[in-house]
Amino acid sequence: MTTPKAPGAAAADAPDEGYERGLGSRQVQMIAIGGAIGVGLFLGAGKNIEKAGTSLILMYALAGVVIFFIMRALGELLLYRPVSGSFAGYAREFLGPFFGYVTGWTYWLMWAVTGMTELTAAAIYINYWFPNIPQWTSALAFLVVLFGVNLISVKIFGELEFWFSMVKVTAIIGMIVIGIGVLTLGFSQAGDTATVTNLWSHDGIIPNGLGSSLMTLQGVMFAYLAVELVGVTAGESDNPEKTLPKAINTLPWRIIVFYVGSLIVILSVVKWTEFHEGVSPFVAAFGEIGIPLAAGIVNFVVLTAALSSCNSGMYSTGRMLRDLAANSEAPKFLGKLSDRKVPAAGITVSVIVMSVGVVLNYLVPEKAFGYVMSVATAAAIWTWAMILISHIRYRAKVVKGLLPASSFPAPGGTVCSWIALVFLAFVTLLTAMDADGRISLYVGVAWAALLTSGWFASAKRSSPAAEVEQGHADVRTR
Repeated sequence: MTTPKAPGAAAADAPDEGYERGLGSRQVQMIAIGGAIGVGLFLGAGKNIEKAGTSLILMYALAGVVIFFIMRALGELLLYRPVSGSFAGYAREFLGPFFGYVTGWTYWLMWAVTGMTELTAAAIYINYWFPNIPQWTSALAFLVVLFGVNLISVKIFGELEFWFSMVKVTAIIGMIVIGIGVLTLGFSQAGDTATVTNLWSHDGIIPNGLGSSLMTLQGVMFAYLAVELVGVTAGESDNPEKTLPKAINTLPWRIIVFYVGSLIVILSVVKWTEFHEGVSPFVAAFGEIGIPLAAGIVNFVVLTAALSSCNSGMYSTGRMLRDLAANSEAPKFLGKLSDRKVPAAGITVSVIVMSVGVVLNYLVPEKAFGYVMSVATAAAIWTWAMILISHIRYRAKVVKGLLPASSFPAPGGTVCSWIALVFLAFVTLLTAMDADGRISLYVGVAWAALLTSGWFASAKRSSPAAEVEQGHADVRTR
């Protein structure tokens, strides 16, 4: 006997129709790895090291545990029903149509704003080589190139993202190996100053107090943004039942190596007091080591990381808009696929919004990164919270026998989901206490008002009374 799906499940399946399952295991795995290495680590860590010292390593480890809880909750849902635009689909199924609508649009906002962040970071990295080029010019050039790539096909996107991620992974592993060599063999201009004692020297592990360290959690969570991207690829993966669990289960190793491991090595090679906001710690560390061309090579890698994330943003926003259109929560034209089986209309609208980042780089180049980072983090927290709440609701239905159990159950059941929800609420509270991050809450209130107005307006248009009135209007115009 087959257990019927909950109301809303069938509707959520519809957006997958027409997509090409062009993402193989190799590409999905590398997209998952690449999602754990972004501009938040490469550029944003400089500001956070300045605030928290070496305690930032502990903040990344703590947040990494919570991210793993979130991803295992998502994994259980994905193996229950793998669909593109999964976050909105699960919120729609387990919390109701309004929450699916809000989650879909908020995830779209998260990536649109993240695209602005990555364009800003890429422009900063270009200034390393060409300081006379205005930030907005570089940002615009990258936006146009990636837009063209995403319009071609999902296979081209997947291949480009595979190589972007390969560059990041190879480079970080290489940097860790070189750093270990500096610490053990002593070859570098850093000399005797490169030592593991830097991790607890210079005023201790928590030099500015616990409060200052905790205040970095907003930036730390932003660094983990995009790990959930494997959920968006579900509808275009050729074997989601095999590739998705593998991608999620390797997350702890990615966190240990790429975040915790790389920071331990860098903060051992160079004392934390040498790092400052606006400068990539990776570039600064290898400049200090003195290896010829190393700082330039690392700068190329972090540029690749920014472009990779922006590329992923264009991909995910187009799919999310199509999911919303398929559920009558966005204009119908956004649900159409091009001849190449990509949601070209949705991608185009998203790129137009991302171009606001170009304007910010023209008006306030020194503040553009911080502004958009805080807004993107707030949107990500909402998305992750919806994943966790949907997981809790799903498990409740499984216990009651209303839905089939997933083949990839989250360890700890719903306990870990509740722990992660409390942690996300704590980070939101910290954001409200931070003068720079508080702008995200103001934007959040405005965004909530806009979405609520849009929801009621669309409900009014689609109500039976509205349809009757439209029929009368059609008769009167004949």
